[in-house]
Amino acid sequence: MNKNKINKNYWAYIAVFVMLFSPFIFTSCDDNTSDGGEITITSVFLEDVNSSVPDRLVTFARLGQLLRIEGSGFTGLKKIYINGYSSYFNPVYVTDTSLLVNISGDTPTIEAEEAVRNTIRLVNNNNEFVFDFEIRSAAPRVDNISNTLPLAGETITVSGSGLTEVTKVVFPGNVEVTEGIVSDTDGEFFTVTVPAGVSEEGGSLFIESANGGAYSPAYFNFKKGVILDFDGNGTHGYFGSATGMIFPADLANTPVGVGNMSHGTYVPHRPVRIASFAAATNRDSEVFTSGSESWRTQFSSYIPTSTPLDQVAFQFDVYVPEPWVGSGYLQILLINNFNGGEWTNGVYNYVPWIVNGEVKAFQTEGWTTVTVPFNKFYRFSDGEFTFEDLLAYREGATYKNFGIFFNNSDIKLSNVTGTSSETEFPSSATSVNVYTDNWRIVSLDTPTYSDFPE
Repeated sequence: MNKNKINKNYWAYIAVFVMLFSPFIFTSCDDNTSDGGEITITSVFLEDVNSSVPDRLVTFARLGQLLRIEGSGFTGLKKIYINGYSSYFNPVYVTDTSLLVNISGDTPTIEAEEAVRNTIRLVNNNNEFVFDFEIRSAAPRVDNISNTLPLAGETITVSGSGLTEVTKVVFPGNVEVTEGIVSDTDGEFFTVTVPAGVSEEGGSLFIESANGGAYSPAYFNFKKGVILDFDGNGTHGYFGSATGMIFPADLANTPVGVGNMSHGTYVPHRPVRIASFAAATNRDSEVFTSGSESWRTQFSSYIPTSTPLDQVAFQFDVYVPEPWVGSGYLQILLINNFNGGEWTNGVYNYVPWIVNGEVKAFQTEGWTTVTVPFNKFYRFSDGEFTFEDLLAYREGATYKNFGIFFNNSDIKLSNVTGTSSETEFPSSATSVNVYTDNWRIVSLDTPTYSDFPE
């Protein structure tokens, strides 16, 4: 058996211990009594036990990653500087020819002084050695897309971290955009114009930036996920004679929105025939699917029934042209078995004007996508549930209509946050305009991007 392979696997598994316990064991070697001799670095390896190559020879690494450095003269090592930043290491994992060191998240990258940028410097009492090695920021990440069902030619904002100097965006259908991408200098977002020809099968966005590549969740332009768009996809259900029931005559189709426009017909959650909603009331308006739809039939070929519910979501597009603040919320219902105002069981309450426990006016310029993972619905919020559990819940209901209430009752902050609080937001009469459209079920699965494709 290859001795070098055994040695490298040993280092890779030692790396697990180092990563788990580094906050407790990583100390500098200033107490090492050896002065040390001449130092050299010959190679740097990335330690990643989750990779098919757990000990990989590399020419660059990212913040937070674990390195194994090979060379000579490491006995008596006093300091390791990465991009000029003094990096802690454990002498237990230092031999004369090999050592382990984590790249601290505090290590400067593009802001490092030019003389020390992209270098590793080893120091003992008598010698030092500088090795050229590229240090990159943490991998970029996509957290949100402002509108996941936009029209071609519209601009979207993609938010996350590490999104610095984005040079390419690949849309589903392998449609590439390399022009007109505007990146935030802090890497928190970028904007891009949606091209024509994006696949209606939907999928992930792929981005390339100065920090590397990243994928979004696979929910962009997933038109097959639509359960109701009021334009023929899905069936609008309505019944009875309640004042708040939204009938076809209550729907609107006048083009509205700035930047991201409406798609044909949409639902006003305060129909024009109702001037305002009184305080301390529930079920002020209600809009449903027909209840005849089968989510199992529609989605099981796209979303395996074994998928955890934190990886499946309800998405809808919302437009709020004037500030919405202080009163009212949308209650999203998995089935038609509620009277309004519940904060339990198969519902989720959308209150966008409460942010971090404080009141903050909510308003959109154009249509914006809201994503609610199904594990946020109260019935499925405590435990490990799968898509099968959700399907079974709906299939066992007497009234299978999926829908949305507009409620205007008092709100306890504890219900919103799930933590103890005496704060309550009393309701008041409201004439706010809230519109939704394109109700859909999507997967939150995100492809894995690697700097080193296998």
